[in-house]
Amino acid sequence: MKFVAFLLANLLLALTASAHGISDADQRGILAGGNLEYLKLGASHMLTGYDHLLFLFGVMFFLTRFGDIVKFITAFTLGHCLTLVFATLLHLKANFYLIDAVIALTVCYKAFDNLDGFRKHIGVEPPNLLGAVGLFGLIHGFGLSTRLQQLPLGHDGLVLRILSFNVGVEVGQILALTAMWVVLSSWRKTSSFQKFSKVANVALLFAGVLLLLLQLHGYQHTQFADDFPLNKDEHYHLHQDMNRSRDPEPQPGATAEISPQNQSEPQPNKQKQP
Repeated sequence: MKFVAFLLANLLLALTASAHGISDADQRGILAGGNLEYLKLGASHMLTGYDHLLFLFGVMFFLTRFGDIVKFITAFTLGHCLTLVFATLLHLKANFYLIDAVIALTVCYKAFDNLDGFRKHIGVEPPNLLGAVGLFGLIHGFGLSTRLQQLPLGHDGLVLRILSFNVGVEVGQILALTAMWVVLSSWRKTSSFQKFSKVANVALLFAGVLLLLLQLHGYQHTQFADDFPLNKDEHYHLHQDMNRSRDPEPQPGATAEISPQNQSEPQPNKQKQP
């Protein structure tokens, strides 16, 4: 069990390090391509957006009727479409670590709801789930918008690019939901579903809490960099070592690089021995 927890923790650390943001390769592809590239990027972003997928998995977990699935997913889709489109058009931004932290809280909320935590631990009826899913859709859409605004969107054809990205997100969501429905439908037919459904949602809650802590840790690094042991000079030398490992052979005519510390602290003149 400890080994499984260790693997899960390392997996989530790796996922958070990538942060399912907009990579340099994606940005180059967008500049070289057109609206189809935005559509592809939206689909891949949803399929690699582990926090979005975990929330959707929690929503789908106990839904068995097709009508209920359509109702809840429609509420979520309308919510994230609204904020994705309008936040991008109005250039509304926020620190993406904080937005992703709030999205992690939505994962925790859904897992807690699936465990019937409101009745068991708080003694109240759970809030209206359809309204909560629609509200959380707004938050997830704002998170998608913060990522989209990392791209050089420009002004000409802006609406069409946003809509292309949005359509891609919906395509990715449909693919993910289809896979979840197949897995959950097959699992419900086995006796292990009743035995391990609680364990699965406890794991979902744990994943949400861990994602929350990791996103808050990332926010601390961006806002309070001086509080961490890696100072600027060490950061400089770290990048120098990385450059040397990529290009160990010196280029002809290249001059030696001097660190900021060496620039600011002149070396004392050495006196010749008599």
